Amino acid sequence: MLRAGFDFTLWLVLDLVFLVTAVTALVMAAFARDDAYRAAGKQTKSFWLIILGITVAVNMFISVLFLSIAGLIATIVFFVDVRPALKQVSGGGGRRGKGSSSDGPYGPYNGGR
Repeated sequence: MLRAGFDFTLWLVLDLVFLVTAVTALVMAAFARDDAYRAAGKQTKSFWLIILGITVAVNMFISVLFLSIAGLIATIVFFVDVRPALKQVSGGGGRRGKGSSSDGPYGPYNGGR
């Protein structure tokens, strides 16, 4: 009933956004190490692969708004809570906060100045 009041192309775009977001989360969950989930104190890798896999399947084959929103919430939880914890445990995150390439073990090397 809610969908009848909106334009069909809006729902098509939203479904596509939900699908791309879920597929991205599924790929990121698949490439993370299994022990990183345990070290971060999160649910297991299998749990997240199942949840995100169901989300992708629902978004691809079943067009039910309630299920799509439930899957989107699971995807957002993965991106906001699980992924940052996995990156912190596994040492990811790029160079942010790690100093420059000229830093030594006790601080920046400034050439004797």
